[in-house]
Amino acid sequence: MTKTKKYVRIKKSSNPAYWYADRIGEVFEVEGMDDTDYAVFIEDIGSSLVLKKDAELIVTEKRPAKKGEKVLVIDPPELNTYILPYEKAEVVGTFSNSPIERDYSGVFVRVVLGKRPEYLSDEQYEVIINNEVKNEEADGMKIDLDAMGYDELIAHGEAVMRAIRLRSYGEGYKQGKFDAEMDTTYMRPQEKSAQERRDEIVEQAKADIANLNYRTFGELRYSYRSIVCNVEFVINKKKRTVVALLKSVGRGTVESKGIAKAAPDDCFNEHIGKAIALHRALGLEVPDEYLNAPQPTEVRVGDVICTPHGSMHKVNKRHINEISDSYLSRCKIIDDSRTETI
Repeated sequence: MTKTKKYVRIKKSSNPAYWYADRIGEVFEVEGMDDTDYAVFIEDIGSSLVLKKDAELIVTEKRPAKKGEKVLVIDPPELNTYILPYEKAEVVGTFSNSPIERDYSGVFVRVVLGKRPEYLSDEQYEVIINNEVKNEEADGMKIDLDAMGYDELIAHGEAVMRAIRLRSYGEGYKQGKFDAEMDTTYMRPQEKSAQERRDEIVEQAKADIANLNYRTFGELRYSYRSIVCNVEFVINKKKRTVVALLKSVGRGTVESKGIAKAAPDDCFNEHIGKAIALHRALGLEVPDEYLNAPQPTEVRVGDVICTPHGSMHKVNKRHINEISDSYLSRCKIIDDSRTETI
């Protein structure tokens, strides 16, 4: 029988005092678990607990990979476990001898962000099988709504609404548009407006850039494949793109990069773009709220707007005071980064 192993990837830290608060995105082997925690062993700490709600469980098998499967990459020199960009490296072909200087017999793995192949020996990876969390969700498909408490019903309802969004609009659905339609149709009380949710997401993005850092030495630094890096953001507002470059502190070479590009109909926001690009450069899953943030609804000082006549202006205090709300409501906000003071 094929041997399986369990790992957890740190997704967040519910409390900044937890030992893994500065290890977001890192992966650790599981020693045990209970109803609320995973137990992992850390060399510099010892046996430690990770809240289940703060981590993703990954189950692997040690066997040769097949084309199309996902693999967890193991880094033998530092004995660290990490996942290649977009979390799970995709096997796109197998070879009896890979065409590189080292005599590796392994799988051909596509590194999406780097756009170059990497050749892995069988000792360097484990095959990811069905995630146990997903299996548990499948086992619980039979739902007794009458047995649920109020909070459980709300949580279940939100999951159903998200499924409807994806089914109706696809992966690129517009959160604000859907929520407005649901509110109109079902008269569902809305706790927060689309603008309030966007404001929260922007603040979360700003915090993420700091919270994902490896260690602080007077500036933010990040760990990419055990290499300590500085991050350099390249922002092109004309092309509506943000690029995050992870540069080795020692050599100054670019070790990885991530790219974020706003959709044509979306409002560009530099802070959200930085967070998306940084997650991709570090090989981490991009939070769904960044990819589907509601569009802004309130024109504010510092926003860049497109008027009904097609001209673009950066909003200042005079605009807010002298232009009617009805006119501003017909303007489209195309950039709400507000990085410069007016």
